[in-house]
Amino acid sequence: MKAAIIGAGNMGSAIARGMAKGSIVPATSITVSNPSQGKLDRLKAAFPALQVTRDNRAAAKGADMVILAVKPWLIEPVVKELGIEADTLVVSVAAGISCGQLAGYTGNLGQPVFRLIPNTAISEMQSMTLITGNNTTDEQRKLMLDIFCEMGMALWLPEEKMAAATAMTSCGIAYALKYIQAAMQAGIELGIYPKDGMRMVAQSLKGAAELILNNDTHPSIEIDKVCTPGGITIKGINELEHEGFTSTVIKAIKASK
Repeated sequence: MKAAIIGAGNMGSAIARGMAKGSIVPATSITVSNPSQGKLDRLKAAFPALQVTRDNRAAAKGADMVILAVKPWLIEPVVKELGIEADTLVVSVAAGISCGQLAGYTGNLGQPVFRLIPNTAISEMQSMTLITGNNTTDEQRKLMLDIFCEMGMALWLPEEKMAAATAMTSCGIAYALKYIQAAMQAGIELGIYPKDGMRMVAQSLKGAAELILNNDTHPSIEIDKVCTPGGITIKGINELEHEGFTSTVIKAIKASK
C-alpha cells in the first residue's frame, strides 16, 4: 500500500511518524507533502525512509490512500487540485467536513471516503482515534482500524456520533491535561517541585486509565476501592462534588460538541 499525507503540521506529522513506526504501511511507501520545507526536513531527519515533497499533486499520484491533514477551509481547494483516482481511499482529519462534502469535493459521490478524528497522543502511539466513512467496504474499514489501532486505539462510529465523541476524545485530552495541571498547582502549594508533581499526577492518571482499559470494571468500583470510611480520599472526592466537578466536566464536554 502507498499512502500520501497532505500537510505536515502537528497532526499530519504525528500521523506520519506513527504510521512509519507501524507494520502495515512501510515508511518507504509514505509520502508527506507540505508547502514549507522545514517541517519536511524534520520528518526526514527522524524517519529517513519517508518520502517528502512540496508538491501535493505529486504526493497523491499513484497513492492508494490520501490523508488530508490540512485546515477545514483548505480541504476543498486541496482536494480539487489533487486529481484523485476513483478507487483511492480519501481520509480527512479536518473537523466539521462531512463524508458527503468530502466525496463531493472529489467530483465522485461514490468515492470511498473516511473521516478521522485522532487526538494529539497519536505522536506517542496512544491516540483514541474515531473513524467513520461512506462508500467503503468491510475490508477498507478493517484496514483503517488496523492502521490506527497501531497508534493507540481506534473505534468505528456512525457519522452522527462523531461530534459527541470528538468532544470526549480529541477535546477530552485537553481536559485530562487540565486536571494534571491543576493537581500540579496544588502540589506546588504543598511543597512538591513542579516536575516531580507533573510526573506523579501523569502516572496516576495513566494508572487509572489502565485499570479501566484492562479490567471488566467501572470508575465507581475503582473509586470505592480507594475511599476507605473516614479516610482522606473520600474527603477530597466529596469536596470535588461540592464544587461541581462532575457537572463541570459534563458541561465542558457538551459545550465542545
